[in-house]
Amino acid sequence: MTEESGPGMKVILMDKETTSIVSMVYSQTEILQKEVYLFERIDNPSKFDNLKHMKCIVFLRPTSENIALLSRELRCPKYGVYFIYFSNVISKADIKTLAECDEQEAVREVQEVFADYLAVDRHLFSFNIVGCLHGRSWNQNHLQRVSQGLLALVMSLKKRAVVRYEASSEPCARLAERVRDLLRRETVLIDNSIPFNGDVPTPILLILDRRDDPVTPLLNQWTYQAMVHELLGISNNRVSLAHVPDVHKDFKEVVLSSEQDEFYAKNLYSNFGEIGQTIKSLMEEFQRKAKSHQKVESIADMKNFVETYPLFKKMSGTVTKHVTVVGELSALVGRHHLLEVSELEQEIACQSDHAKHLQRLKALIGKESVREWDAAKLVALYALRYEKHAGNALPALLDALRARARARAAGGASEECVRAPVLALEWGGAHARKTDLFGLQDAVKITKRLFKGLNGVENIYTQHTPLLKDTIEDLIKGKLRENLYPTLGGDETNGRRPQDIIVFIVGGVTYEESLCVHQINQANPGVKVVLGGTTIHNSSSFMEEIKSAMQGVHRTHTRHIRNV
Repeated sequence: MTEESGPGMKVILMDKETTSIVSMVYSQTEILQKEVYLFERIDNPSKFDNLKHMKCIVFLRPTSENIALLSRELRCPKYGVYFIYFSNVISKADIKTLAECDEQEAVREVQEVFADYLAVDRHLFSFNIVGCLHGRSWNQNHLQRVSQGLLALVMSLKKRAVVRYEASSEPCARLAERVRDLLRRETVLIDNSIPFNGDVPTPILLILDRRDDPVTPLLNQWTYQAMVHELLGISNNRVSLAHVPDVHKDFKEVVLSSEQDEFYAKNLYSNFGEIGQTIKSLMEEFQRKAKSHQKVESIADMKNFVETYPLFKKMSGTVTKHVTVVGELSALVGRHHLLEVSELEQEIACQSDHAKHLQRLKALIGKESVREWDAAKLVALYALRYEKHAGNALPALLDALRARARARAAGGASEECVRAPVLALEWGGAHARKTDLFGLQDAVKITKRLFKGLNGVENIYTQHTPLLKDTIEDLIKGKLRENLYPTLGGDETNGRRPQDIIVFIVGGVTYEESLCVHQINQANPGVKVVLGGTTIHNSSSFMEEIKSAMQGVHRTHTRHIRNV
C-alpha cells in the first residue's frame, strides 16, 4: 500500500478491525519507516481540518457503516489524495456511491487486498469473536463476518478451495454453505486471480466444531506462548502486566509477536523448564555485552559503542520484557500449585482410573492454595471423562465446590464456578460429540494408550494430544470418512492427497492446537496446514464461549443435577 502511494508524508485511515489486522503484522516503528506519520480512525474524525500536504492511505472493511463514513470524508476531503484499500470484496454499488461522492477527484486508487482476518502466526489466524453461537444457531452478524473472512483468506492464499465440514454439526454445515455460496458468487474474480492448475490437488477448507473436543481448552499449558495466554492472556499480541508489583511503567503492557521479537519466535513452543534455562542464557549474554560497553577508552571504542548501542538498547528491552513475563508466570505457578493441578488434569484427560482421580480431585478441592477456577476446571474434566461411569460422583463434587465457597464467604463468582462444570457437560457432553474423544471405542486408540501406559510418558504435563491431530492426519492420509466430513458440491480432489489444508474451528482454537499444526507441518514436507478459529481460547474465554451459547437455553442432558 505504502509503496504504491509514492514518496511523501502519509496518514493511514482505518476502522477498529483493520487497526487490529495491521497491528498484528506491523509494529508502529515499521510503519513510521514507510513515511506514515499519522494514524486515524474513520469513526473518530481528526481534530485537524486541512492536511492537503499529506497523502491518505485508507484501509477499511467494506461494511455499509464504513462506506457511509468514507463517503462523508470524500465529500469534504481533508487530505490531498486518497489511496483506498478494502480488506475484502466490495460491491459495484458501493464503488459507484464512493465515485459520486468524490467530486473533487481526490481518489487515486481503489483496490481489494483480501486481509480480512487476524494473522496471529504463519499458520494461525483468528477473528477475535467469543460467543459466535446461541444454542446451536449462529449469531447472524458473526456468521457473515466469519464467512467473509474465510473468503478473504482463500483469496489471499490464492487457492481454489473445496469445502468439507463436520456433517453432525449444524453450525459447521451453515458456515460451509455460506462460504461455498460466496466462492460461487466470486467465480469470475477467482478465475481472473487464481490460475487453474490441474497437476496440483485442490486445497481443502475443513470446518470443524469445538464441541467435539471440549477438553483441550480446559487444560493448563506448559509451552511459552500457550502458558502466557492461559495465565496472563494475549490480546492482539499484547500482554498486560499492569497487575505485577513494581513493574516498570514501560512494561505495564508488552508486545509478544513472533514477527518482531526474535527471542519469542525461537521459544514459542519451548516448555516452561526450557524457557527458564534460555532466559538465563539470554541474561548472561546481555551481561557480557553490558560489560563490553563499559570500556569506552578510544575513538574506535566510541565508534563501536555508537554503532552497536541501538542493538544493545533493543536487547535490554527484550531481556527485561521476557524476564518480567517469565517471573510472573513462575510466581503464579508456585502460588497456585499449578504443577499439581496440571498433573491431575493430564491424567484425567489421558487415563481412566476413576477411584484414584476422584480421591485426588477431592483432596485438591480442599486445598486453600488451589484457585476456585482451577478446582472448577478439574471437576469439568471429571464430568466429561466419567459422564457414563457407574460411580459418577459429579453432584458430590459440586457440593464440595459450593462448601468451599461458603467456607471462604465468597459471592457470585463462586456460584459461577459451581455452574461451570454442569454447563461444560451440557454443552460438550457425549450427546454433543460424534467423535471418540477419550479413545474408548477405537481399537487403534486403545492400543496406543496401552503402549503409552507401558512405556511411560516423556513429560507428565504435556502427555495430552488434541483430537485435531488425528483428524488432520486422517485427512492427509486420505482416511477422513466422506460420510462424516462430506465435501460440498462433490469431491474435486480425485482421490489425491491434499497439499494445502485450511482447518477452521467454529467455537475457537487453542495454542496447543497451533503447536500441533506446527508439528504436523514439520513432519509432512510438501503439506501446508493453516489453522483458524472464531477466536483463540484460554480456559477463561472458553468458559465465556460456553456461557454465551447456553444463555437462556434449558438444560436437557444435565437436568438431573439439581440446585445449579
